[in-house]
Amino acid sequence: MARIVVFGGTGYTGGNLVREAALRGHQVVSVSRSAPQDPVDDVQYEVDDVESVAARVIADADVVIASISPRGAMTGRLVDVYRRLAGLADHAGARYVQIGGFNSLRPEPAAPRFAEGEIPEEYRAEALEGEATRAMLESDAPDSLDWLFVSPPAEYGVWAPGERTGQYRLGDDVALFAPDGSSRISGADLAVAVLDEIENPTRHRAHVGVAY
Repeated sequence: MARIVVFGGTGYTGGNLVREAALRGHQVVSVSRSAPQDPVDDVQYEVDDVESVAARVIADADVVIASISPRGAMTGRLVDVYRRLAGLADHAGARYVQIGGFNSLRPEPAAPRFAEGEIPEEYRAEALEGEATRAMLESDAPDSLDWLFVSPPAEYGVWAPGERTGQYRLGDDVALFAPDGSSRISGADLAVAVLDEIENPTRHRAHVGVAY
């Protein structure tokens, strides 16, 4: 059993990660600015600003998962916040998992990332901030930090929740597409993929994509 701290643990992705980790018997701490609408049994909920509790809850963590949206009070601040979480995880000797966005992936090997191309204006700022958090990990993460950056597929979010099937594909930084051209996964199955990787690590200091 691991002690897993999930930042953004009441959001769509974070909530699924909290539920999956608790289902597997891990000791789970959720950190968020809002209380959960549907609390999970035996989960420790810390309702506060990230900066106020980060050092305390990470000190004895085995795994730190960062799943905060670059919206609201976090707009324009996510790179600095994640840099601090990564540093605290390194100091604690914890594995660090950061959930990013689809636009950090590439359409094919060695091609520019989607974030480097044209993105609809309503999504552009969030996509670029998410990509900046990936670049921060790649260039600034301490050499001793065991980190993983996870990108969901294109069709992913609370608007397409899906179900838990336990099935997924784990790729690298090239976007995964099904034979019908779709690129999707449920929130529950993305959480399955992340927890499988936490329990049986296969990738280290790497960017991975998850999809059906």
